Amino acid sequence: MAVNYPTLGAEDARPQLGRNLTYGMLDSLGRAIVTGRYESEAFPTEAELAKQHGVSRSVTREAVKMLTAKGLLSARPRQGTVVQPATNWNLFDTDVLRWLLERQFSIDLLRQFNQLRVAIEPEAAALAARVGTPDELARITQGLERMVAAEQGLEDTLEADIAFHVAILRASGNPFYAQFRDVVGTALRTSIRFTNRLKGRSANVADHAAVRDAIAAHDPDAARAAMRALIGDVLDLIDDVEARTVEG
Repeated sequence: MAVNYPTLGAEDARPQLGRNLTYGMLDSLGRAIVTGRYESEAFPTEAELAKQHGVSRSVTREAVKMLTAKGLLSARPRQGTVVQPATNWNLFDTDVLRWLLERQFSIDLLRQFNQLRVAIEPEAAALAARVGTPDELARITQGLERMVAAEQGLEDTLEADIAFHVAILRASGNPFYAQFRDVVGTALRTSIRFTNRLKGRSANVADHAAVRDAIAAHDPDAARAAMRALIGDVLDLIDDVEARTVEG
């Protein structure tokens, strides 16, 4: 999919950065880097960026610092600021992940994300069954109830599904799993839209209920198996889509 960029330097073609200039510039430059704009040209200097975007040097400097912290840029003596290879990007940064998911769709990226989920979420479910507090279990149930309401058009399908999975990560009692929630929330927005479109329906509430029931029963093995099956179905769907694409 071709990406059309405005002519730099034209007053009427400057990126619209919004009210927060630093974050607006961060988003504009981050998208440009991830979509390959600077693969065949040098990254602009601080002065050039300030002129192109119509902002101060301090705004430009801060945005570049933030992109450097995300692994997209690096400053080298006598070379200036250069774009880093994708292998150096922080994929756990929600901005980087969002930019990746919003560029030309990648079935490989979707598979890789769900492979990460299947390595983490089943264990989080097992831990939730073992150590989850009554309040945390109640939030899991609330997430499931929101999914039921979404089937009746009373809730947002996407947000309800995300709330369910995030509640389980939080109920694990493991702060590392809990902090994975932002990555899950960001990537699930693309993953769920993709799988729902292919299935022609929203997520299977019964499969999610099986996870909740096992957690509520304090059965770690059943919770782990139910969550693994839930994500495994997504991976199977991705494999089926890729197989059909190859055959076509």
